[in-house]
Amino acid sequence: MPLTDLQLEQIKHTAVKLAKQHGFQDLRVSDTDTGGYFERFKQWVDDGYHGCMSFLERNQELRQNPAELHPNTCRVLSLRFDYLNNNASFTTPLKDKTLANISRYALGRDYHKLMRKRLQMVIEDLKSKLNDEPNLDYRVFVDSAPVLETAFAEKAGLGWKGKHTLILNKDAGSWFFLGEIFINLPLPVDEPVEDLCGSCSSCINLCPTDAIIDNKKIDARRCISYLTIENQDAIPEELRPLMGNRIYGCDDCQLACPYNRFANHTNIDDFSPRHNLHNISLATLWEWDEQTFLENFQGSPIRRIGYQNWLRNLAVAIGNSKQSDMIEPLKAKYKVANEMVREHIDWAIEQLNNLEDNETSIIDKKTQKLINCVTVMLPQDA
Repeated sequence: MPLTDLQLEQIKHTAVKLAKQHGFQDLRVSDTDTGGYFERFKQWVDDGYHGCMSFLERNQELRQNPAELHPNTCRVLSLRFDYLNNNASFTTPLKDKTLANISRYALGRDYHKLMRKRLQMVIEDLKSKLNDEPNLDYRVFVDSAPVLETAFAEKAGLGWKGKHTLILNKDAGSWFFLGEIFINLPLPVDEPVEDLCGSCSSCINLCPTDAIIDNKKIDARRCISYLTIENQDAIPEELRPLMGNRIYGCDDCQLACPYNRFANHTNIDDFSPRHNLHNISLATLWEWDEQTFLENFQGSPIRRIGYQNWLRNLAVAIGNSKQSDMIEPLKAKYKVANEMVREHIDWAIEQLNNLEDNETSIIDKKTQKLINCVTVMLPQDA
């Protein structure tokens, strides 16, 4: 016998309650129609804005139709998981070029396993409360399959897609992860929320590399997060000076967003900075050998880029740091660096040998504007 509307509403209410019990801040429901979302995504890929992320070209039929990815799926549960810790200190690495600037999400433990475990607990507890009747079928996802997660989050009303392409919530900003649970029960769907970005263009104007090329469209090939994480090749020379000291990811578009004044802090210890990564010098990180890199980043998302790409990113940042005393340490890494990294080391040395010719760059002006922005809007986190 089919479930009644009242029963489905009660199941949804229970799911929301369980999600909050397991540390999620919100759970919303959408149908599986990807409609225009998929068409826009496909056009973005066809235009080449995805760079070398060839995995985005594959499995398009799965991305378009969730039921192809997991049979009988008719609803998507989108869950929000806040990750901003109390030790934000956003302006510290912005003001000091000798410090490493690492995206806040990567300062602690890798969120994938942590979230997946909690998602599994939510849905298994729900299944238990239903006493296996009806026959609930499900699958959980955390960046682990071709899922249009921002599309489902926006459809479900977790927030709206900002001009920087991240999901924004008017009461919580954008410092949160998204997780999904595909299910076979036709739970009542939530309504999308209003796009409140209006005429604001702070994220566009303050992007260090001008990677936000249009409203809600990113050219990944210019995005520092892509260049330092997904990119397996040399970083384009013309973009290196614009990267500053950002060695893994970039948070600037989030820092520029007025709605992040409402961001919530998390008390989850796993998201707290490890190894003093929120306030560590480039020189200290450059001293790490590969074994130290692997040991210190055990359980960290940073580990997956590998030691050579880590050195590549650091070399660019050191070249931008104006620390002439780093020339010899740079040279000392030649013996362990591959050909690509050696080219970046040479570039960094050239920058440090020509400090007298360097003038204040556009990125310095943007960074100062960003510092001012953070100080005014996010004083508790500055």
